[in-house]
Amino acid sequence: MSAPVIQGWCPGALRPMTSGDGLVVRVRPRGGRLTPEQAAGIAALSLCHGNGLIDLSSRANVQLRGVTEAGHRLLIEGLSALGLIDESTEAESRRNIVVTPFWTDGDGIQAIVRSLAAALAGPDAPETPGKFGYAVDCGAAPVLSSVSADIRIERGPDGGLLVRPDSAATGARATPGTVTDLALDLARWFLDTGGAPAGRGRMAAHLARGAVLPPVFTEASAIRSGAPVDPGPGPVAQGVLVAFEFGQMRAETLSMLAEIGPLRVTPWRMILIEGAGAIPGSVGLITDSDSPLLRIVACTGAPGCPQALIATRPLARRLSGSLPPGERLHVSGCAKGCAHPGAAPLTLVGRPDGTVDLIRGGTATDAPARAGLDPETLNFHTLTETAHAS
Repeated sequence: MSAPVIQGWCPGALRPMTSGDGLVVRVRPRGGRLTPEQAAGIAALSLCHGNGLIDLSSRANVQLRGVTEAGHRLLIEGLSALGLIDESTEAESRRNIVVTPFWTDGDGIQAIVRSLAAALAGPDAPETPGKFGYAVDCGAAPVLSSVSADIRIERGPDGGLLVRPDSAATGARATPGTVTDLALDLARWFLDTGGAPAGRGRMAAHLARGAVLPPVFTEASAIRSGAPVDPGPGPVAQGVLVAFEFGQMRAETLSMLAEIGPLRVTPWRMILIEGAGAIPGSVGLITDSDSPLLRIVACTGAPGCPQALIATRPLARRLSGSLPPGERLHVSGCAKGCAHPGAAPLTLVGRPDGTVDLIRGGTATDAPARAGLDPETLNFHTLTETAHAS
């Protein structure tokens, strides 16, 4: 199988990424929240300068697709007027923050996010790799344990703040006044101790190679993570969660949601409509928590992604019709596995000849249990038979 090109960075607004359908422009909502004006503005800009398709990323960002080279400058001007653009490409790349969507006014979470974002925009902020990120997960219980991040701000067993390196069982005790400094100190330690050779690297891999944490980050135990949080659409204390097929919506859908209230973008590729009391009825929304489409992850695939070797979403959509309750499937256009970097019970990966490999209990980069399967004849019954026979 031909190796996919690893970019080592994620698209932004100021630094978009070329895809098969034009430029992908990633907008990073401040604090994970869009005001109605911002959401409506993004929808209008998507229709004007893109192809009207909007993706939700696994890091709680919004991606406009199909943006033209000629329209990119005007798009940035529009996003800047909405308060959604950073001062520089470098500041944008560093502001890689995922925040629990279940915050409430007065709980201090948004204050931590603002402090961290301001520090990351400073001239002395650590120049971490493009995929390096922070999770502000200090609600009553952690909900972002399965979300990609390198530095985690959580609650310790005593209820106090904790700054924890990803994959570590300990962290540094913090207060609202020290949490940002500790997070940036940890990022600088990561860089100073060789965590990002050639400008790439992640915290968990650095610790796995034997890097020894400073004593301050070993002084307090973290809360043991239970099962990963995997919410479905429906009412929550802060409003209503709605989902979308493969995390993608039309601009018109975002415009409709903006009329209801402020929107919180979640890392589960769902939108939390702040303060909503009922699930809106609209084309393009998944509101049934039992929908099998919520248990299938599929990247953009061909032809939208130039590296994809198969059309992923038609295959995923067809297989969803026979997906048994509780089963999960990842369909990846290539071995990068962008849509779901972690392990999945079943993963299908496209091959250059248009067939797919089957991986059981692994990631898209793992060795397949079966290779060269015909996607046209696959159904979930034969798929699980194939998996178990391996």
